[in-house]
Amino acid sequence: MMFLLKLVARLPLPLLHGAGIALGWLLYWSPGRYSARVRNNLFDSGICVPGRDCRALLRRSIGEAGKAMIELLPVWLRPYHKVLKLVRRTSGWEHIDAARADGKGIILLSPHIGCFEIISLYCAARHPFTAMYKPPRQPMLDALMLAGRQRGQATLVPSDLSGVRAQLAALKRHEAIGILPDQVATGGDGVWAPFLGRPAYTPTLAASLQRKTGAAAFFIAAERLGWGRGYHLHVFPLGETLPADKTAAATRLNQAVEVIVRRFPTQYMWSYNRHKRPGDVAPPDAQERA
Repeated sequence: MMFLLKLVARLPLPLLHGAGIALGWLLYWSPGRYSARVRNNLFDSGICVPGRDCRALLRRSIGEAGKAMIELLPVWLRPYHKVLKLVRRTSGWEHIDAARADGKGIILLSPHIGCFEIISLYCAARHPFTAMYKPPRQPMLDALMLAGRQRGQATLVPSDLSGVRAQLAALKRHEAIGILPDQVATGGDGVWAPFLGRPAYTPTLAASLQRKTGAAAFFIAAERLGWGRGYHLHVFPLGETLPADKTAAATRLNQAVEVIVRRFPTQYMWSYNRHKRPGDVAPPDAQERA
């Protein structure tokens, strides 16, 4: 199976993205909750005007979602030097280099936009990079993920307390770490904060690590270029240090993610259940009363 996947990964990116569009529509029309979640998240986001505008955005998003799935093969399975060549342009990377020159650790905040999997590989070709990792249940997928992500100077650590300590240590060594700012936090590790008009249980790790280390934080998005031309990495400095108050810090992060989503709305992962409530977490109205 791995041999076949590697053969598919060698196909030209325009061809793979074309197949990804078909895959996106196939998944959208398949039985299950996927299509309803995509529509609800997109239509309730306030990103588009209800009606024709939202429907047009939905159609484009379905194809982009399929591309996001199929492009994992070339990103994870092509030789490392060929993967790096898929990054055609960068904007703002000089801010990261400047922070490194000042002796700061780097926190890269990459939302679920575009080809976010290629960001860590690009960074790991330039600086030591540490990211947390939760092994999937399927052994083959686990092996595929490890082979694809742990290349260059990239190190994967468990998504538990030991992983947090490893990221803290990396920042103290003035290295780079990666955090997904728009994933649902686990119980006890987040707070409710508004995101696209609704409460979202938001991680507090980035703010905590920044306060402890004085690291510089940057949002980064890997825009998928049209016609399979590759990717454009956009770096957005966070600017001011995140507030000490957890809810204020989470709100600041979500606001920044919203700005990026509005810039690349078709490439956001609308299928992600961003507004779900973890089972052991009180509802948002309980936080407001507290």
